[in-house]
Amino acid sequence: MKINNKLIIAGAIITMFTATDCGDKKSAETIVSEAPVEVVLANAGANVTNENFEISGQVEGIQSANISTRVMGTITSMRVKAGDVVKQGQVLFTINASDIKAKTAQTEAMIAQAEAAFKNAQKDYERFTVLYKQQSATAKELEQISLQYTSAKASLDAAMQMKNEVNANLAYTTVTAPFSGVISQKNAEAGSIASPGMPILTLEQTGNLQVSAMVPENLIASISTGQSVDMYVQAVNKKVKGKVIQVNPSSQFTGGQYIVKFSLPQEDMKNFYSGMYVNIVVPITEKTSVENLNKTVSVPESSIIYKNQLTGIYTVTAENIALLRWVRLGKNQSGQIEVLSGLSDGEKYIVSARGNLYNGVPVTVAK
Repeated sequence: MKINNKLIIAGAIITMFTATDCGDKKSAETIVSEAPVEVVLANAGANVTNENFEISGQVEGIQSANISTRVMGTITSMRVKAGDVVKQGQVLFTINASDIKAKTAQTEAMIAQAEAAFKNAQKDYERFTVLYKQQSATAKELEQISLQYTSAKASLDAAMQMKNEVNANLAYTTVTAPFSGVISQKNAEAGSIASPGMPILTLEQTGNLQVSAMVPENLIASISTGQSVDMYVQAVNKKVKGKVIQVNPSSQFTGGQYIVKFSLPQEDMKNFYSGMYVNIVVPITEKTSVENLNKTVSVPESSIIYKNQLTGIYTVTAENIALLRWVRLGKNQSGQIEVLSGLSDGEKYIVSARGNLYNGVPVTVAK
């Protein structure tokens, strides 16, 4: 019994030390996992000065159209490619018309049947009209014949209308250029399935180009029709003067931003192509107070976090905790990405971290 008691006491002591040791390990692990991550911060800045602000735009044709088909089917022939110059009315591509041609034969048979029925009904109506006047037919009999005549005429009209619809669909299988211009984009080849509303080609008018840009609502007051601006076309390394030619008065379907069109000098048109990016410098007018601008900020591309379809950036709370904030991005200019929403001008964000950065981890600012 004495030996057993000693063994029990010894076992209890060993268990106590083991538990204490495990507890110390867990505490150490907790301390390690909560160790602050050293980060480098930066202030979000905007491309706005006391004299002007800069926005991004793209060169486009003054007249542009996405060419699609009004009937579904296989593209049997593609007559153009990107870069081709086409004339108004020129055939661009064709759609398989075999199903529609089969319906044409069907509607013609329906019309023949409806015409025969209508002629018989018309003869009966004329005959019973004479008989009724001679009091050889009752009013009820004339009424029945009249209804048959009206029904036969309606059936014939419906068959004719169906034929017109089939003929129209047959015409839609041959797609032509609505105006003269250049094919700037081709999205399908012969053999592809085309459906209504799906852009097959993009056609742009040649010789007449303009610049289109999106302007935030806080800056739109500084822009007016006829205003002169400085523009820099990056692709050809050329600075040109332009003018505001159109200001869209509504931002209902453009995410709170206004579409503004700028002219390009006619003598420089030959140097530019649709799709080229343009930096536009717009003078700030007295209508806009720089101090009250909700400025569009830009951050380095390396600071952006991508998760599935979302984009975010790490900020720091007052308690020095990393907080992932989702943001909406704009254009990427030489590694600097516009942040359209989610980050304010002057707000601190994390540029880089020396360690594993995640939402909720404590951070310390590198000095």
